[in-house]
Amino acid sequence: MKTLLRSLPVLAATCLPATPSIAGTAQAQPLPTFAPAVPLVAPPGPTSFAPLVRKVVPAVVNIAVTRDSDSDKRKKLPSAVKGTPLERRFRERMRKHGDEVLGAGSGFILDPSGVIVTNGHVVEDADKITVALVDGKEYTAQLLGIDTLTDIAVIKIQSNTPLPYVQWGDSRLVQVGDWIVAAGNPFGLGSSVTAGIVSARGRDIGTGPFDDFLQLDAPINPGNSGGPTFNLAGQVIALNTAIVSPTGGSVGLGFSIPSEIVIPIVNSLWHDGHLDRGWLGATLEDIITHNGALVAEVDRNGPAAHGGLKKGDIITAMAGEHMDTARSMIRAIAAARPNSDLQVTVQRKNQPVVLTVHIGRRPRSED
Repeated sequence: MKTLLRSLPVLAATCLPATPSIAGTAQAQPLPTFAPAVPLVAPPGPTSFAPLVRKVVPAVVNIAVTRDSDSDKRKKLPSAVKGTPLERRFRERMRKHGDEVLGAGSGFILDPSGVIVTNGHVVEDADKITVALVDGKEYTAQLLGIDTLTDIAVIKIQSNTPLPYVQWGDSRLVQVGDWIVAAGNPFGLGSSVTAGIVSARGRDIGTGPFDDFLQLDAPINPGNSGGPTFNLAGQVIALNTAIVSPTGGSVGLGFSIPSEIVIPIVNSLWHDGHLDRGWLGATLEDIITHNGALVAEVDRNGPAAHGGLKKGDIITAMAGEHMDTARSMIRAIAAARPNSDLQVTVQRKNQPVVLTVHIGRRPRSED
């Protein structure tokens, strides 16, 4: 199959009028004296990622999601393969098996018993989840749980022998400029790795109230969703989730959920099948000084009202921890254990007030 590349317009040469020589009219100014250029990064850096790849790639899986042939959405191709060399292969597979291939994604084995972490949008609404390992073995996976607010899912496969697996790393130690390696299943092609650096931390791309992404410049494409991002020790420090691209392919703007957010959610989904979040029952807004969260509305019978919070209060701390913005407050409340009591410090008419609020369980309607 030939792939045609779009030709770029050729700019015609433009003749510019000759510029009179300044030689002899003024003396050339000497260049300033520069300080010695001492490298801040010890060269030559990683000469090869091969040892890391050999260690971790066996635990990175490809995920195919299908729907039964009697689905109302039959014969719909996933966007990850449309217009790629894989489109023909997927259509042939659909005709052969009578299934609709909803999508192709990635994941990684977290435990030798077959527990796998991926994105929620990879496996949601699936009638069948097929997991393929690097060695070609395929398994049918069971969905253990999905957290829609963070787009994190946990699935499980059964194997007669222990499976290769990877371990978590601490994303709190990751710095902008650190080397990372991303692995996954781009465009359904199969196992693939790319390398790059962390471009930014704390990115909010508007996908939900808990956005706190690492921005990566390692090429990430459709099909990489649910795959891991590794540090140079081969530890998973983030879960690849989204890209921003006007073309549908990588333009160096990939986003991954840090492990500090993923780990507790995965543990809850793995062991309980769901995640209970705390709930305050109040609408919060940022203030100009970014030194707290304004209580804009209070639900009549919610935890905030029962705890004494009032419209116009400015929450500055919770459980002794300072709150800068409404977003940080929302995250802290969501992370709190339902049915627990927390001290909330507010500014009310320029006076500090300490309240005890009994945190509720976040209703599904809030999601």
